[in-house]
Amino acid sequence: MPYKLYFGGEWHDAENEKTIDIINPATGEIVAAASYGAAVDAKKALDCAEMAFPNWKAQTAYYRGNLLARAAENIRERENEIARVLTEENGKPISESITETRGCAAWFNWFAEEGKRVYGRMIPSHYDHKRHWVIRQPIGVVAAVAPWNFPIALMCRKLAAALAAGCVVVSRPSSRTPLSTALIFECMHDAGFPPGSIGFIVGAASELTDVMLDHRSVSKIAFTGSTEVGKELMAKAGNRITKVSLELGGHAPLIVFPDVDLEDAVEKTVTGKFRNAGQSCIAPTRIYIHEEVFDEFAERAVARTAKIVVGNGLDAKVEMGPLFNEGQLESIETFIADAVAKGAEVLVGGKRLVGNGYEKGFFFAPTIIKNIKGTMRLSCEEIFGPIMPLIPFSTEEEVIREANATEFGLASYVLVKDISIAIRVLEALDYGIVGLNDTVPTVPQAPFGGWKESGIGREGGMEGIDAYLETKYVSIGNI
Repeated sequence: MPYKLYFGGEWHDAENEKTIDIINPATGEIVAAASYGAAVDAKKALDCAEMAFPNWKAQTAYYRGNLLARAAENIRERENEIARVLTEENGKPISESITETRGCAAWFNWFAEEGKRVYGRMIPSHYDHKRHWVIRQPIGVVAAVAPWNFPIALMCRKLAAALAAGCVVVSRPSSRTPLSTALIFECMHDAGFPPGSIGFIVGAASELTDVMLDHRSVSKIAFTGSTEVGKELMAKAGNRITKVSLELGGHAPLIVFPDVDLEDAVEKTVTGKFRNAGQSCIAPTRIYIHEEVFDEFAERAVARTAKIVVGNGLDAKVEMGPLFNEGQLESIETFIADAVAKGAEVLVGGKRLVGNGYEKGFFFAPTIIKNIKGTMRLSCEEIFGPIMPLIPFSTEEEVIREANATEFGLASYVLVKDISIAIRVLEALDYGIVGLNDTVPTVPQAPFGGWKESGIGREGGMEGIDAYLETKYVSIGNI
């Protein structure tokens, strides 16, 4: 039986009865089939959400929070099942899938409580016969779109915030990784979310997104994906002045100063770089190392990277799984070829992995490369894969200038002990996130989002719920 679509409180086959096979990127095998909907299914889901919104909006924050907390508990009870399905459809190691699944429950728990802290205020009047209030109200029907690289984490932080604010949500996960999201919706259904308050649609991205943008009820699009697609979506949203939250691409610098413990710095860098095989918008993609420690850092990083166990993510010993598909493999190969042709030197990796169980999957060796020039594609384009470019620097001013020389502004990292340097550099970096001696910075209670072309809005923290609220000013006369 294929995984189904969900709206109106029930599971449905696509009206056209189409399905899509979901492929395990480690084995090339079919994991399962999923119903593959079309515009008519998206419209049904949005119609259900529109009808459900007045009732959901009228519920108390405590009622909504209780349902989110129940869903979180259901996710925790099924974390091994959800994590296994996530690894099968995405390829990441099972340990990373368990962490992502637990993160989903944490997002639900955070916003279950944050919904109770949506405060208005009273404004003193300069007239004795008037009163002025400001109140916050839910924005309405939200369409949430998430990609394949962190399919449930990126969807749950939208779902949880929007629902806690009093919005209803129709979700469109990537059609290549819908299975784990379907299990999250099972957890929410079992928690007792009322019909229409949540919806789940799989189908062609352009077709479903166009329906979401055109539907009379949709007040907000929450999107995570590439900068190119985000720009297109933002332009289309202008037709109806639909509000958008955009979490887009990144090209994260990581700066290593000479006073660090090099063993610790290498471990932090390798962890941040090769998590999810480097297929992360916040993965370090430009590693700037002070010239005093460049050679030693490179030697240690090569030794550590050579030990990374690559394989099927269901094997508990595996540290890095496959790339997501053939397209990702080919993209990484073109980055390497371009860099080598322009003088770069591959220190470790740099090629597909073949033989010994790698034949049917999309495996690429974790790679370190040096002699980087500004004309190379990996210097100016987002690298969505396991390539670690090493770049020496000599002065603080130089590295800040180089780190900021990009249209991206999502995440950045600084490894340093000197507190004076740390403060100067973190204040100077033009990024929405700075990890100071931390290369895995994302938590539910803190805002996540980028500057410049890396996005609009924030997810997480108190800012995360603001994205789903409208501000209403009320002036009362004749008191």
